[in-house]
This record gives sequence, structure tokens and C-alpha cells, in this order.
Amino acid sequence: MKEVVLFIAMSLDGYIAAPDGGIDWLGGESASASDSGSYERFIAGVSDIVMGYTTYHQLTTELLPDDWPYATQKTHVLTHREIASAPEGVSFSSEPIETLLNRLKREAKGEVWLCGGASIIQQAMQKGLIDRYHINVMPTIRGGGIRLFGALERDIPLRLISTERYNGIVDLVYAVR
Repeated sequence: MKEVVLFIAMSLDGYIAAPDGGIDWLGGESASASDSGSYERFIAGVSDIVMGYTTYHQLTTELLPDDWPYATQKTHVLTHREIASAPEGVSFSSEPIETLLNRLKREAKGEVWLCGGASIIQQAMQKGLIDRYHINVMPTIRGGGIRLFGALERDIPLRLISTERYNGIVDLVYAVR
């Protein structure tokens, strides 16, 4: 079975977006240095991506409206909305997150990237569906916005796999123990 991996950036104080969903604050210390870090290695092993509608909508209307960035992966968008058209390789599902992720763990050819947003991630955490946490900590303290972590009914014990740093960003990779 393949793993479900959360790969995401957050501020030092645990926010993944501004209150309005904006992410223009993401980045390292120097605008002239590379912020890609471990992303290229990570995405090379991903066959399927799972995201919520808000993340999908932000990608297709604001961040990359003319260039779908995940053309080599299958993207599964969790939503109850009716969507008229989508980039090739994108499908929409209203099935429960545990049903989708468990199916993808059996069927995927590579890792399953749980891309976002916060609601989808928090649901997966509550249900124990994430196998590995790959968190890029940005050199920014936001003080408010959309939190990555919400309240949990139980602890999630982790084992540190690796750390990496570049341009003031720290990559933390943990597996569930």
C-alpha cells in the first residue's frame, strides 16, 4: 500500500494562509535564493493528489489560472459542487475522505499527496489517515490566519525522519509511529 503524505508550508506559528486565504507571504529569507528545497524530489514520487475545492479554486483562478501544475499526476478534488469543466487528469468526488484515501492507498502507483486545505487536512488527521508529515516551516510569524493544526481527540505520535534547511526554510519530515 502507498502512503498518504501531507506536504505543506506553514508559518513558524502554524498558519498555512492569511485570514483571506492569501499565501503571498510564503517564501524564504531572500527573494533571489531558491525556495524549492525538497519539493522536486517529493513531487517526483507522487501519482495522486487530493485537495479540497477551495485549494483547487485558488489554483485555477488565482495562482495558476492558465497552467495546471499537476499534469503528470491524477488530482482528486473533494467537493459537493457541480463543476462544468476541469483540466485533464482532474476528477471531483463527494465520497468521504477516508473512503477516497483508503482506495488511493491501494490503487495509486506512487505516493498520495494530501495537498490541502486546512479542513481536508484536519479531517484526515482526526481519522488517522496521514502516514507522513512533510512540513516546510517558513521564516515568518503570521499571528493569525488559517491554522494547519486544529484540536485533536488524541495525540498523533511521530518519528522524525529528516530535516533540511534552505533560504531560511526548514523542512521537517515525520512518520506516524
